[in-house]
Amino acid sequence: MDILVFGHTGQVATELRALNGPDTRIKTLDRKAADLTDAAACAAAIVRHAPDAVINAAAYTAVDAAETETELAHAINADAPGAMARACAARDIPFVTISTDYVFSGEGEAEWLPTDPTDPQGAYGLTKNAGELAVQEAGGRSVILRTSWVVSAHGNNFVKTMLRLGKERDALTIVADQIGGPTGAAEIAAACVTIAKTLKTDPYTAGVYHFAGAPNTSWADFARAIFDMSDLECEVTDIPSSDYPTPAKRPLNSRMDCTSTTSAFGIARPEWRNSLSHILDQLKQVD
Repeated sequence: MDILVFGHTGQVATELRALNGPDTRIKTLDRKAADLTDAAACAAAIVRHAPDAVINAAAYTAVDAAETETELAHAINADAPGAMARACAARDIPFVTISTDYVFSGEGEAEWLPTDPTDPQGAYGLTKNAGELAVQEAGGRSVILRTSWVVSAHGNNFVKTMLRLGKERDALTIVADQIGGPTGAAEIAAACVTIAKTLKTDPYTAGVYHFAGAPNTSWADFARAIFDMSDLECEVTDIPSSDYPTPAKRPLNSRMDCTSTTSAFGIARPEWRNSLSHILDQLKQVD
């Protein structure tokens, strides 16, 4: 199966490249090959490559910067995936795009269902929600896969930040009232491929799904696990989000119900401790 991937150096795109093989041929597009600020160019790339499936692993993810770079974020997170979805729908090509828990209000304590009303609280969430709507309007064999707290051995993420700070400091204050599921980029990549292959044979699985690590935890407890599994002695003190103000509001509740993903695609919710162990092993090899 030939899968065209938008994105090349991002966390999920990097893991998708690692899945390239005889049966799953992955072609990733960097910024030179596909300008995500040019929706028409993204659609043209699909026409040019004529793949068996398309995965959009590219996004504008600078949550705070999106508050001032709204037009750029909208072009990448909304206009581009909408154009991709329309190009795929016109050619009956399965299309998978990655979205986020930020499309929800972040309130309450219940796990968000794929069918729950969206209510983004910031520019980043608004642009991702607009992208979801554009993909849904395009129709076709498309899946919107919402995920949360993405981590890997690549790029910038919470695990790598904690490892750096844990080596520099004896103690840290970490937000403890934001709850969600840390999710390995490798697991997201594998899920996207499985979904794309399923869409090829069963178009009725199209829709919106959730995929996040288990069990739900706080950033503070996730940090403790990182230090414990890395043998770093760094004391973590819990603080509320109000003690760590940011330009964009972070959701307090990022819990996600992933049961429909398991039912439709046979993909179990991944244990984040297993993902973390794999990431730490990868980073040790680099060191």
